[in-house]
Amino acid sequence: MKLYTSVDIAASEKKIRYSDKILLLGSCFADNIGAKFEEHYFQTTINPYGTLYNPASIALSITDSRCPTADTRIIHHNGLWHSMMHHGTFSGVDKKEVMARCEQSREQLQGALNEASTIVVTFGTAWVYEMNGEVVANCHKIPANRFVRRCMTVQEIVDMWQSIVDSMPTKHWIFTVSPIRHIKDGLHANQVSKAILLQAVDQLGKSYFPSYEIMMDELRDYRFYAEDMVHPSNVAVEYIWQRFVETYMTAETHAEMHVLQQLWRDRHHRFLHPESEEAKRFEQRTAEKIQKLQRQYPWLM
Repeated sequence: MKLYTSVDIAASEKKIRYSDKILLLGSCFADNIGAKFEEHYFQTTINPYGTLYNPASIALSITDSRCPTADTRIIHHNGLWHSMMHHGTFSGVDKKEVMARCEQSREQLQGALNEASTIVVTFGTAWVYEMNGEVVANCHKIPANRFVRRCMTVQEIVDMWQSIVDSMPTKHWIFTVSPIRHIKDGLHANQVSKAILLQAVDQLGKSYFPSYEIMMDELRDYRFYAEDMVHPSNVAVEYIWQRFVETYMTAETHAEMHVLQQLWRDRHHRFLHPESEEAKRFEQRTAEKIQKLQRQYPWLM
């Protein structure tokens, strides 16, 4: 007897290997999956502009990074300087420092776009906020009357992203729709938004990983959600990651992942008595393991 609806995912013909450099962009689900890549020591860059939720802001970050002369939109509100193209973590009291961090993020994304062989893009919502006719990445708690809220259309998203994808034809593009519900939009508006994103990704015709469908069907029980009943739990993220690995990794890469994840665990192991001889021997063995693995994976630090 089968007691849940399974999501069938065909194995991708294009695979991810340790020699690849991977760029992840988009919603906080991109951060979740990016963290899994980091735990296995893949060469990974995650959201240089911070977490971005809508397709327009993610696309604008790419076009901004590829045009270094473009001015980053900085405004002052409630004692802080904010970039309207970046996440709130870039905000600060010193305008020059904020601008410097934004410029650093631009250079980081530009470099990652040039070097990445695989780009994973996660769309979170089709709802956008516009200030002076331009989509913002974050409202930074600025009064709502300063913005116009609207929902992007399928064609708008497709047109915006088709030109980006076409401009980088050698990249392995993987699109996914975040399973995280944007309940502040309202449950109905959230479903409308997800439907628009799903249609847009389908029309783009690139590799699609069904993280949204896995969460909605295979993991539909609330025990797979965090305490806020919106975000996936750690168990859910791990399960979706395992489905991702099955889809995009070779058997050889999977074997390498086991070795490198054990290294991650060793490096993050904390002894109750770090001054003990046992702890010192463990640290020595870990250092020797790192030195040995660096011959094969020179980016290990």
